[in-house]
Amino acid sequence: MVKVIMHGCNGKMGQVITRLIAQENDMEIVAGIDPFDGIKNTYPVFKTISDCDVKADVIIDFASATAVNGLLDYCANTQTPVVLCTTGLDEAQIRLVEETSKKVAVLKSANMSLGINLLLKMLKTAAGTLAPAGYDIEVVEKHHNLKKDAPSGTALALADSINEELDNRYEYVFDRSQKREARSQNEIGFAVVRGGTIVGDHDVIFAGEDEVITFSHTAYSKAVFGKGAVQAAKFLAGKGAGLYNMQDVIEG
Repeated sequence: MVKVIMHGCNGKMGQVITRLIAQENDMEIVAGIDPFDGIKNTYPVFKTISDCDVKADVIIDFASATAVNGLLDYCANTQTPVVLCTTGLDEAQIRLVEETSKKVAVLKSANMSLGINLLLKMLKTAAGTLAPAGYDIEVVEKHHNLKKDAPSGTALALADSINEELDNRYEYVFDRSQKREARSQNEIGFAVVRGGTIVGDHDVIFAGEDEVITFSHTAYSKAVFGKGAVQAAKFLAGKGAGLYNMQDVIEG
């Protein structure tokens, strides 16, 4: 039985994962972490990870970037692996993730969806063919009106996958409103939409002369991400120190 601590248990994703794990025969949530009350859970809930005195095999994190530092310290000190799903980390926090992974298993992914992670691989192939042929690359992402970070972590991951294939020669452009000039060839542009209850919609556009090729992914439910996180937690429990990602889960 894999014992899980749900970090951010009373958030939308925390509750999705709570319901998913309740249906698993080989997993259980033994504790939750959330500063907000008002939701009745079947497990004890602590306001901060430092308050938690319940041991677990793995932590699933869907909280906020402000809580990540304390979470990583806890994981290193207690040797508890963590599936880190929170996005919007700054450069210092990304470095902290890398340092922590030298002490304990950390799985970090901008998106837990199987489809997105397959798309990351497909984009490398497309970029290797289309970018040298002069195709412009743009990323358009849409999310609900409560999402705080922009562009999304997934949008950045898609661009990073392309850029890695192109030897990181491309510059990211997040705002064209102050520019009065044609786009340069070696750039990846981003457009962001925030509205309604959009779960997650990403388009990667390769625009060439007289043709446009678009790779699209649409998430219709948060359960898509929750299922991936649950599989990642099963994979990570018992693993040694290291920095893992969803490609490791997919490949077994």
